[in-house]
Amino acid sequence: MSTLEIAKKYFALVKEHLNEQCLTELFAKDAISVEAGGPPGMDRISRGVEAIAAKGKWWMDNHTIHKAEVFGPYPHDNRFAVRFLYDITNKPSGKRMTMDEVGLFTVENGKIVREEFFYGAE
Repeated sequence: MSTLEIAKKYFALVKEHLNEQCLTELFAKDAISVEAGGPPGMDRISRGVEAIAAKGKWWMDNHTIHKAEVFGPYPHDNRFAVRFLYDITNKPSGKRMTMDEVGLFTVENGKIVREEFFYGAE
């Protein structure tokens, strides 16, 4: 698949909340995920789809999602970006917040090999 095809499929799956399917179908087994800041007690870099899936599970276990919107994709050469806008409550603190982030994805050999997340400044 081309970068544009992967970008469109990623966007469609995430829009339907099929993130696990995204990982199994579109990511390289040794993909890397880089957060702007690491979750509590976790490294900001996750290596491999199993580690990325575990990070996603942690996030879902620790947040209530009231609303989720995705925008894009925005392709550029072998990369694409997607914007995420969430209305969430952090379960441990009970704090409700808006989370605005951009994911930048790098594609090589028909698979996503790297994702990086950038968060909006408050």
